Amino acid sequence: MPGPFPPVPASGLRISEMSAQQLWSAYIRYTGAGAVLAAGIITLARTIPTIISSFRDSVKDFGAGHTQASRMRTERDIPLMAVVGGSLLLAVFLAVAPDLPTQGNFLASILVVVFGFFFVTVSSRITGLIGSSSNPISGMTIATLILTCTIFVALGWTGDYYAPIAISVGAVVCIAAANAGATSQDLKTGYIVGATPVYQQTGLLIGVVTSSFVIGLTTLYLHRVIGIGSPSLPAPQATLMATIIKGLLSQNLPWGLVLVGVFITVTLELCGIHSLSFAVGSYLPIATTAPIFAGGLVRAYVEKKTGRAEESEVSAGTLFSSGLIAGGSLAGILYAVLFGRNIIQEADGAVQGLVPFIHEGTSGTLAGALLFSALALVLGRAAQKKIL
Repeated sequence: MPGPFPPVPASGLRISEMSAQQLWSAYIRYTGAGAVLAAGIITLARTIPTIISSFRDSVKDFGAGHTQASRMRTERDIPLMAVVGGSLLLAVFLAVAPDLPTQGNFLASILVVVFGFFFVTVSSRITGLIGSSSNPISGMTIATLILTCTIFVALGWTGDYYAPIAISVGAVVCIAAANAGATSQDLKTGYIVGATPVYQQTGLLIGVVTSSFVIGLTTLYLHRVIGIGSPSLPAPQATLMATIIKGLLSQNLPWGLVLVGVFITVTLELCGIHSLSFAVGSYLPIATTAPIFAGGLVRAYVEKKTGRAEESEVSAGTLFSSGLIAGGSLAGILYAVLFGRNIIQEADGAVQGLVPFIHEGTSGTLAGALLFSALALVLGRAAQKKIL
């Protein structure tokens, strides 16, 4: 083509002249965003029966005549009025707390409570019936952002000022849905072993408050030291949400590319494939999805070797992989601390001087590939063990 492919990117370059990052920024991210948008809406539509039935059951609790004292020990929960009061307190806090994007915006607080109520119910039910791996948190978060931005546009609230408010609503609902899934899983386990729900719920509240401070401080430190969203610490899903929010509020999304993504999702659904995982994968960079694909190959090898398809969440391979995830996270935080204290740069410079071949060029790439292959081999051997 003699000219740039429409919509013409800001760089004015043709596709043949673009780098991979420029190609992703100009075209792929909008196609991926459209795919995720459609997948989120389809996921939400599938859960409508669950939403209705769960809402009906929750309303019945208000009219229940049983008191906490008259219930069996294994049926005592935190009073529902305390839950309602806490939700209202949260809404007031979001509306009046200084320096929050939602300060003074009572509609955002109301949306948090309304969307949070419905999606927490969905998350809790799905996790309790199927398992935490089936919890559609991404779909519900995307749906929350779409609905919030649509309401804002209908009210004439457009522009960059309302983008932080929309992401705040989505963030609170996302965290609430994630906690609902964990709570449901915990209460289900407690019911099996005969625990008292009210004590479990109290412990969960303590855990949530504690982790909020720990994770919040850790996130702020990572952003200050490395910069979340930078090439050293990319945040592709956050970029996806920003793309959706800015596009909807400014009403300038390249709808041609977005609709291509939408119809990719529709085609996948017609083929009987759950589209949300594919849609998110089509948006994420290859550096993120390639290790996931490698893990799938390791699992396929293990299943062929052992002759059984392991679906349990407590299998040897799952437990070992979970340990790798936790260990990688802790190592990443340790690296950030050493980097922030200017220790890792000095050590890294010394190592590069001694063994430059593992840091530079083709030899460095091969060294990394060999190390990753060794890790995959260890994972494959560990996954073949049986847990009694």
